[in-house]
Amino acid sequence: MSPMNKRELAKAVAVQADVDLKTVGRVLEGFTDVVTGVTAKGEAIAISGFVKFVKVDRPARLGRNPATGEQMMFKASKKVRVSAAKAFRDAVMTPSKAPRLARGAFPIIEEYVKKAGALSAPPAAAKKAAKKAPAKRAAVKRAPAKKAPAKKAAVKRAPAKKAPAKKAAVKRAPAKKAPARRR
Repeated sequence: MSPMNKRELAKAVAVQADVDLKTVGRVLEGFTDVVTGVTAKGEAIAISGFVKFVKVDRPARLGRNPATGEQMMFKASKKVRVSAAKAFRDAVMTPSKAPRLARGAFPIIEEYVKKAGALSAPPAAAKKAAKKAPAKRAAVKRAPAKKAPAKKAAVKRAPAKKAPAKKAAVKRAPAKKAPARRR
C-alpha cells in the first residue's frame, strides 16, 4: 500500500473533524508553511503528544569513507531532526491506545468526504442572502426606570465557630549514635 499523500490526508481529516475539505486543505497548507518557516529560522516546534521539529547544526568532524575505509573530513552541516513524541510512539506500537477514527476517515469513503462539514457550514444560498441584506434593528424606546427608595435589610450573622485548640509539638530526645567500630 502506498503512503497517504496530502490530498488523502485532507480527506481523512475532513471526515474525522467534520469540516469542509477546502478548509482542511487550506489549514494543512498553512500548517506546513508555518512549520517550515519557523524551523528554518532555527526555532523548535513541539506539538505535545505528537511530534517535535528541530533544526540542528552539526560541526565538522573526522570520519571514514565507507567504500575505501580511509579517514576523511566531513564539513559542518545543518540537518532537520523530527522526533516522535512518546504518546504518539505508544499509540503506534499499541493500536489499542490509538484514537478511534470516524467512519469513512480511513479507509477513505468519498460519500463521507462530501458530507463532511455540511452540518457546520450554512448552505450557499443562505450565505448569499446573509451578504445581500444585513439585518436592521428597529430602535426601541424605553421608559426611564423609576427608582424605588432603597431599604436596608437587617443582616443576620451566624455565630462564630471556634477553631480547635492546637496541640503542642512533642519534643523527642535526640537519637543516640552507635559507637564507631574499629577494624
